[in-house]
Amino acid sequence: MPGFFFPHNNMTELNGKEDCKLAEGKVHKKKQKAFGADLKNYLKCMVPHIESGIKTSNSKNIMLSAEEVIQWSQSLEKLLASQSGQGVFREFLKSEFSEENIEFWLACEDYKKTKSDHLHGKAERIYEEFVQSDAIKQINIDYQMREATARKAQDPTHTSFDEAQKTVYILMERDSYPRFLKSKAYLNLLNQLQNNTSK
Repeated sequence: MPGFFFPHNNMTELNGKEDCKLAEGKVHKKKQKAFGADLKNYLKCMVPHIESGIKTSNSKNIMLSAEEVIQWSQSLEKLLASQSGQGVFREFLKSEFSEENIEFWLACEDYKKTKSDHLHGKAERIYEEFVQSDAIKQINIDYQMREATARKAQDPTHTSFDEAQKTVYILMERDSYPRFLKSKAYLNLLNQLQNNTSK
């Protein structure tokens, strides 16, 4: 069967899979202006798949419902407890150029589950990526906490990043999270799911 060719000089003519890739951030960072369109494509790609149920690696079905999306508005904790919530919130944070916050928080969650013999390597990676003063994805913590976290990372335990993680969580909870709940991304997703359930 002959293949279809799409001109790559016009982004609007890309096929659905390409739109999904763009929206999922697999292409270089885009300007904030384009974010609305990208998130719309991301949600268009994700919502039908999530509604029909995606098989995950542990073969559980992920179903995104209006009830779950409403729960996200109850607390940041409930939002971050949801895999889908993490994804949508991360896209929102990308639009505000602050996705390092959720990435650091998730890295810390993963770090806490790490076996003791792997702590040193992971602590070093987290420190270099998020904490050190010239880190690529530097998180917003004060000098004293940066120094204290650096000391703890040199002799790592499962709690080495707890204080920094708590600070970043509070920052997201007070700052980004309320804006997320008022954002078009969140409200449009909720409306779409509520309309689907009422049909």
